Amino acid sequence: MTIEAQTKSKILVEALPYIQRWWGKTVVIKVGGEIADTESSLTSFATDLTLLNFVGMRPVVVHGGGNQISKAMVERGLAPTFVAGYRVTDEQTVAVVKEVMTKVNEQIVGAIAAQGGFAASLSGDDELLLTARLSGPGGEDLGLVGEVKDVSMAALSKALSRKAIPVIAPLGSGPEGVSYNINADLAASAVAVAAKAEKIVFLTNTEGLYRDLGDEASLISETSVAQLRAMLDGGHLSAGMIPKISGVVRALESGVSRAHILDGRMLHCLLLEIFTDEGIGTMVTPS
Repeated sequence: MTIEAQTKSKILVEALPYIQRWWGKTVVIKVGGEIADTESSLTSFATDLTLLNFVGMRPVVVHGGGNQISKAMVERGLAPTFVAGYRVTDEQTVAVVKEVMTKVNEQIVGAIAAQGGFAASLSGDDELLLTARLSGPGGEDLGLVGEVKDVSMAALSKALSRKAIPVIAPLGSGPEGVSYNINADLAASAVAVAAKAEKIVFLTNTEGLYRDLGDEASLISETSVAQLRAMLDGGHLSAGMIPKISGVVRALESGVSRAHILDGRMLHCLLLEIFTDEGIGTMVTPS
């Protein structure tokens, strides 16, 4: 046996306890739309999901598309506007959101299929998967921005029962079938709670959560819900991080056991987090 083969066998053996630990468990993964910007990142992500699924885990993906949406809006002469990290959304913007989300969803589903996996394309405003109500942070009027009111497990359970990986676009169904734009972080949180997920993972474009965004030495490797709530209440988070941390807090306060904030730019970061003791990114526990 070659040294390379021995190394591979050692890695597989070391992964066994983690495979046993996570077999049959649901893990919700929120990923930004930028994952589809490069072939290498998309392939890495799809490969990780496919492997997780084949070793018995139940990954559920909720994706965003913020950068692509803003770019598409500018191309149409629309000005992207944000309040506390949330996109102000009118009817024209909703149309752009749906168009972009459909494309990103198709790219992720197609990448999983290319790796030999099977994914189910879902949109939150179809089959009342995500029922939503109008909501804005601090009572702000953000237009057609919704908050998840209820998650229907019917479509989700159907996909999981077929051993498929649900890939969900975060749109919500409001009264009379009106589609609402829902922040992907908060949508992922709601899905994790409804699916009784063991873990929720947020893939970002940073190494994790920082006490001081400009100081790499301030990376927080482990924290608690209480500490995150204090950061939210104290105004110590960047606008883009507010919905993400709000989603973490809601999920863990509602029964999800763990949350992780990882650098989605790192190839195979999901495998490193789940199957090793590397301790990458930021881990959040209920207490």
